[in-house]
Amino acid sequence: MPGISRKAAIALAASASIALLATACTGQSSSGAEDDASKETTLNFWHAWSAPAEVKAVKSLIVGFEKAHPNIHVNVVGNMTDDKINQALRAGGGKAPDVISSFTTNNVGKFCSSDALVDLNPFFEKSKIDPEKTFPKAMNEYTQFEGNRCTVPLLGDAYGLYYNKTAFDKAGIKSPPKTWSEFETVAKKLTITQGNTYKQLGFMPNYHGWESTTEHYLGQFSPTYFDADGKSNLAKDPAFEAGFTLQKKLVDALGGYKKLETYRATLGDEWGPKHPFHTGQVAMQLDGEWRLGMALDAKTDFEIGVAPLPVPDDQADEYGKGYITGTIAGIAATSEKQNAAWELVKYMTTDTDAVVGFSNAIHNVPSTLEALKSPKLKYDPRFKTFLEIAANPNSTTSPASVNGGVYLATIQEFGYDYESGKETDLKAGLAKAAKQIDTDIAQAR
Repeated sequence: MPGISRKAAIALAASASIALLATACTGQSSSGAEDDASKETTLNFWHAWSAPAEVKAVKSLIVGFEKAHPNIHVNVVGNMTDDKINQALRAGGGKAPDVISSFTTNNVGKFCSSDALVDLNPFFEKSKIDPEKTFPKAMNEYTQFEGNRCTVPLLGDAYGLYYNKTAFDKAGIKSPPKTWSEFETVAKKLTITQGNTYKQLGFMPNYHGWESTTEHYLGQFSPTYFDADGKSNLAKDPAFEAGFTLQKKLVDALGGYKKLETYRATLGDEWGPKHPFHTGQVAMQLDGEWRLGMALDAKTDFEIGVAPLPVPDDQADEYGKGYITGTIAGIAATSEKQNAAWELVKYMTTDTDAVVGFSNAIHNVPSTLEALKSPKLKYDPRFKTFLEIAANPNSTTSPASVNGGVYLATIQEFGYDYESGKETDLKAGLAKAAKQIDTDIAQAR
């Protein structure tokens, strides 16, 4: 869905904007909430959704909560950016949010380490809810930092492979590729050149190719971003070298960086109907679950196929995994109504029917294991691929960091340099980037 999908474009900027939290937050995380959740009260809930259908879905979710908790009323404020939320969390007061939701999982480390949001572990324990048995593994991981579970998943995004079935049939390709070596073969077979450009490109491998970011590629290699001491593993875990090598190989095999970038400049906008996958200009696309609805709305003249992304050849037994992210929710440390706020957070994120209903309304991946297998889910059969990716214990995410997504931005910048040929020494480049990551984290603590 467009709301969460915008996260891919704004995540790094939002991570930077939240930097003030580490030094300016006045809230203190506490497990000793003292308000009586059975008394009449009103909560402020701030969220980032803005499209009419999304706003309507949030209102419906809240109506369900108020029906179940008639003494708790909720003032809903939508279209709230992380920047506005952060300012309100620092300021506190009667108009500040008691409960927030954010599209930016990169900010979990800052939310937790700055005490902007309360640690939810005591609330889970009091409610006798085990997060590890409630949420998919990757979602359970990206909602906490150094033992502090200051956020909880509120629907998710799973990344997979979209492919043009009609183009596959014309090329004699029977099924989507499962390994990266198969993928390279298929991508080249689907590429039709036309002079100095392409009539059809099998796949746009460049890191600027919309959702083909470094973390989405690397997720299929299951890397460990940090070691036990919190130092960057970028130059030590062979998964990183393998991931960058694979992407550069695809760039070279499909025409080279310059030719691909020249072609990319002629293609449509990621969020518009002229997205190159919609138009058939690109035959395969790495993307999130929202792309299916957007492609169907664009009324493509070909049959759309959906599959998990390929895996490294030596990890063929893990085919079916993918990269996971999503929306997060939390309780403001400055809130004086934390027990009532927990009732809202608990309902939105752990009540199976509530999660399923919200998922049905905005077409995102449910964020609990029970909701993922609920018979009440309504979806295009192809959407099931993303449900399975989300439930797959081998699926991965990017870990929280004290300075948000700064380390991911450093890795992405190195990716741009390496794919373009500006950086030619992979090992040296990874070591340099790792050193920068460690320096940035040290300065943020």
